[in-house]
Amino acid sequence: MTMTYFKRAEGAAQAGAANLSASVASLLAVLETGREATALRLSQELDHWQGDIVVSDQAIADACARVPQRLKDDIAYAHENIFRFAEAQRDSIRETEVELRPGLTAGQRLIPVNAAGCYVPGGRYSHIASAMMTVTTAKVAGVANVAAVSPPRADAPAGVPDAILYTLRHCGADRVLALGGVQGIAALAFGLFGLPPADILVGPGNQYVAEAKRLLYGRVGIDMVAGPTDSMVIADDTADPLIVAWDLIGQAEHGANSPVWLVTDSPALAAEVARLAPLLAAELPQPNRAAAEAAWAGLGEIILCDGPQAMAATADRIAPEHLHVQAANLDWWKTRLSAYGSLFLGAESTVAFGDKAAGTNHVLPTGGAARYTGGLSVHKFLKTVTWQKVTAQALPRLAAVTASISRFEGMEGHARTADIRLEKFLR
Repeated sequence: MTMTYFKRAEGAAQAGAANLSASVASLLAVLETGREATALRLSQELDHWQGDIVVSDQAIADACARVPQRLKDDIAYAHENIFRFAEAQRDSIRETEVELRPGLTAGQRLIPVNAAGCYVPGGRYSHIASAMMTVTTAKVAGVANVAAVSPPRADAPAGVPDAILYTLRHCGADRVLALGGVQGIAALAFGLFGLPPADILVGPGNQYVAEAKRLLYGRVGIDMVAGPTDSMVIADDTADPLIVAWDLIGQAEHGANSPVWLVTDSPALAAEVARLAPLLAAELPQPNRAAAEAAWAGLGEIILCDGPQAMAATADRIAPEHLHVQAANLDWWKTRLSAYGSLFLGAESTVAFGDKAAGTNHVLPTGGAARYTGGLSVHKFLKTVTWQKVTAQALPRLAAVTASISRFEGMEGHARTADIRLEKFLR
């Protein structure tokens, strides 16, 4: 199996954040100490927001009244798909109980976390879909307290855009804060502005948000450490080069640091996509155009392989966040591919469907993390905990084995907790 580069990434311009981690750690420290007062000050300094941080029920109701009915209907359609898929995920696992041996019973319970904190990006774009993906999934899992934060914008009466507030209310968010960046993450994690401290933090964000989540991991749970979004198309000579090129450029508009790959065994397709991609990027409005052009020039790659096995091996090695197959024999690809955040099969599908409305979650592993983890799901909000119950019938062998292994390990105290049960309950 061989592969060659038809187009190789030139590399993206670096934004110069060498001290990012130290800066975020310092912000988290002052936020934990200064709490609400510090969060208010940072919001005023960084986001120029002078309004209320806690979005009131009345403000949300007013925002909902301003959202066009057509958009409400579209949100309802997408929400239903996301809700139903999350329900199916929840139903795929269950509480169990099994008698392993006479007198020895073990089981598992599924317990939702008490509080989830959802970050909803709100910078260049209003991320309606992120609000749906995070809040809906937490609610289906049974989380009692779901809070959301989103960066305030001057053009939004309540700070958070009306459409996001409507979506959060529709999906069941219990509290909403007009607060972004590190201060938004701190409010969720530390329980500021009347929120219960989050047990898990979820949702995409910029590099400061991602670093804040990474630094807090362990103290709280997180969905994943996410970087810039990335996307790959696998295509053979049956694929339409125009569709393939649009699927690559459509994802490249996320930003100049978003890698996209075409993996193909067709030199003709590779050449045509290479010709089309910059032309399609130039059709986009600003700032999307600049982002897509920079991403394609700096991080876009076209990889030529000598057949399906080499194409699949290349995809597994890169482990993209989004993997779109536009090739013959889709069933073979579905069973062969093993490292991706979410898989899109056939030209009729597209990553944008999954990003917005198809039902699968769009909070996905980036930067090759799909080698070892999947995306956000109901399971992230559920603790799978175990229990056991022992009766006298199981004690002789169970206690003897436990004591033997414990003494071999040098753990005499453990051994004696087994011995005493033989003495106490088997007289």
